[in-house]
Amino acid sequence: MAQWPTPPEIEIYCVLQPRFLLLDFAGAAEAFRLANDYGGRFRLRYIGPDAAPANSLGLPIHTIDPLPDSLPEGAWVMLSGVTESAKDYTLPAAKATRDWLKRTFRPNQHTLVCVCSGALLAGMAGLLDGRRCTTHHTLTARLAQQSPKADVLENRIFVEDGPIHTSAGVTAGVDLALHLIARHAGPAVALAVAREMVVYLRREGNDAQLSPWLANRNHLHPAVHRAQDLIAQDPQRHWPVSELAERVHVSPRHLARLFAQHAGLSIIDYQHRLRVALARERLERGESVECAAQQAGFGSARSLRRVWQKFEHLSPGAVRTRA
Repeated sequence: MAQWPTPPEIEIYCVLQPRFLLLDFAGAAEAFRLANDYGGRFRLRYIGPDAAPANSLGLPIHTIDPLPDSLPEGAWVMLSGVTESAKDYTLPAAKATRDWLKRTFRPNQHTLVCVCSGALLAGMAGLLDGRRCTTHHTLTARLAQQSPKADVLENRIFVEDGPIHTSAGVTAGVDLALHLIARHAGPAVALAVAREMVVYLRREGNDAQLSPWLANRNHLHPAVHRAQDLIAQDPQRHWPVSELAERVHVSPRHLARLFAQHAGLSIIDYQHRLRVALARERLERGESVECAAQQAGFGSARSLRRVWQKFEHLSPGAVRTRA
């Protein structure tokens, strides 16, 4: 992949409510921490209405700072879920956080990251009004009732609407974190974090701004993910279906069928999409169409152009000129 520019440091304010779900918080937070080992720049801060909030596993937490009077421009706020949202969000601590969000969060200056029932707390503060959002599948009806001005979507891993990001239950917070890491530190960093955490990269399927490196992965089939990992690690190489099938332990015919069913495109189209992304990165750095084609694994500029038109609106030459 092309060299990603050095990202700015992002301060993430993790708001921990009493009885917060430890995995909701730790899964996403660990992804951001690991990203720093591969070139990301995420600084985690832990805040909350209580100095020592209990959590779902009963582990003692004694390093929580109070809710700040203001947030710096560019800050992210992460709201993790709680053990029993119907009960926990009626507590004084939740109401204090609601009021704090109303006072300090500015959509034109800050980013909101909600995991699981954290979306309910954001809704209480009115931050989801007029926004597309989601939450745990058992809570979408309640979120829609509580926040009638929000567009609550079901069966989504996560939803992004401007600066507002919401995700489904527990491990979906990791998927959202990987998406944000890819957006701000580059897809190579997100891929490295996913491998380190031994999780699959998945993205929300209706997002038109999908990175080709992370698209078509909003599924759960392990053989298809393994095949996609192999192709993504070396997209310039010719990958015979027979070799991929052998590496992921299914028959070639079955792999082709699984790929179309779960990834939504053929194996060759998936590889071509990654090659086109490689070529585009080189064109945007000012390389010639012929050079970009060869470096991306196409035999010639003519071959690149023939495939390019399936995935891009502008021509290769126009992309290079505009860059």
